[in-house]
Amino acid sequence: MTKQSFIRGTMILLAAGILNRILGFIPRITLPRVIGAEGIGIYQMGWPFLSVILTIITGGIPIAIAKLIAEAETERNESRIRSILRISLAITVGLSIVFTIVCVAGASWITSHLLTDSRVYYTFLCMSPMIPIIGVSAVYRGYFQGRQNMIPTATSQIMETLIRIVMVLVCSYVMIPYGIEYAAAGAMVGVLAGEIGGLAVLAIHFKYDKKSSPKIPVAQIGTTKTNGRLANFRRIMRISIPITGSKLIGASSYLFESILIAQSLAIAGIATSLATAQYGALQGMIIPIILLPSALTMSLSVSLVPSLSEAAARKDMKTIHARLHQSLKLALVTGAPFAVIMFVLAEPICRYMYNQPDVGVMLKMMAPIAIFIYFQAPLQSTLQALNKPGSALINTLIGSTVKLILIYWLASKPELGIQGAVFAINVNIVLVTLLHWNSVVRLLKFRMEGSDFGKIGAAMALSGLACYFIMYIPWTSVEWLRFLASSLVGFIIYMFAITVFRLISLKDLTRIMNMGKKMIR
Repeated sequence: MTKQSFIRGTMILLAAGILNRILGFIPRITLPRVIGAEGIGIYQMGWPFLSVILTIITGGIPIAIAKLIAEAETERNESRIRSILRISLAITVGLSIVFTIVCVAGASWITSHLLTDSRVYYTFLCMSPMIPIIGVSAVYRGYFQGRQNMIPTATSQIMETLIRIVMVLVCSYVMIPYGIEYAAAGAMVGVLAGEIGGLAVLAIHFKYDKKSSPKIPVAQIGTTKTNGRLANFRRIMRISIPITGSKLIGASSYLFESILIAQSLAIAGIATSLATAQYGALQGMIIPIILLPSALTMSLSVSLVPSLSEAAARKDMKTIHARLHQSLKLALVTGAPFAVIMFVLAEPICRYMYNQPDVGVMLKMMAPIAIFIYFQAPLQSTLQALNKPGSALINTLIGSTVKLILIYWLASKPELGIQGAVFAINVNIVLVTLLHWNSVVRLLKFRMEGSDFGKIGAAMALSGLACYFIMYIPWTSVEWLRFLASSLVGFIIYMFAITVFRLISLKDLTRIMNMGKKMIR
């Protein structure tokens, strides 16, 4: 079995993440043109409820698997690794079956009472079979991450994305003559097909991994193994329950957010169809753009858990500080230019991507806060890896409570509407990130140089000014040419600035390029 270093594992996931985000935007760009903003709203409205169920099933188990298997790897205890995997699969499959039955049986009541738009019914039915598929996939990904082999996760994500691109567009286009709600359901069938493809790739990788792993002697099977199972079950629960609780708060907040936004917009006098369209624009168009650069931070977060767990098992604080500093600095440096471009070029981005320039207002509001999203993921993974998921849970709970109160207060005002909801989401992102930062600093006595933040801010200001002048000074009447030139010059000036400020060195760039060549080979 192939095991990668922290940086190489991160780079593998990063390459797959960037490819997935780029490919994933093909249906995101074209789907609104096929089913419209209202269809996107119907398509998106069932996701918050599904995310709550998936959080209960998979919220903490993959991280627990990755952590425990990484520890067992250091002990070279193959028997314990297999036991952890079997127990995790049993828990996940059992919960998945129960929740799938509940969703299918209660689909009519859920969509008419909880989701505020009964047209979501067919989409909700089509997404229910994804519960066991995503659950099992999450367990396998946790297993491979614990082994510090990121290739199966990367290849399964790419396969899932490729299948989804084709099937989402084909199925929604075929169903559009029957109505928007059927087209949205067709798009969900495409997502289901992608999840099946991703699971198939993971199963193939696991089959070959099992053949290459050491065989467990029959003599190990006995009463001690039963006791080991119970001990492993307790450890999985001890790690996964607080993490699940933390993620469940976020997922429940997402569900209540969707319900509150719809109800608050109704109080503000906005019709149901328009409210659904505005919600679809926010969750189906703006949020995906904001999350596009998070491919790196998510890759860092996935690689960080087993890496920090191993270092913590050795009580190697130097490595913990080095990995965390490396992750946070990379998250800031790579996320900052995207935040600048999304802010300066919000309207043309939404015009060229979705043919909806009006929603650019929401993108402009969220762009400055995006940097906090990219910074937040490594902080949360650090708390989870160092057995402090309870701190992450409390921080998320505080942020979610504040967000929901602000949504109900601001989005119900006719003069604010959906923009009030965007402001509330921004407050939540900033608050949770700052609370996570405070928890990590207190736990590890960790610090970053204040000059790093100042240098990144200066690089952002320089690139932002260049973007603005090239885009909005009419040196040519061809707007798309100004847009491309503005984006390119902004990136070049940013890269020049961070090199001059020594936030990244030529040695770092050379190292990344060399690793990229190795990964391609």
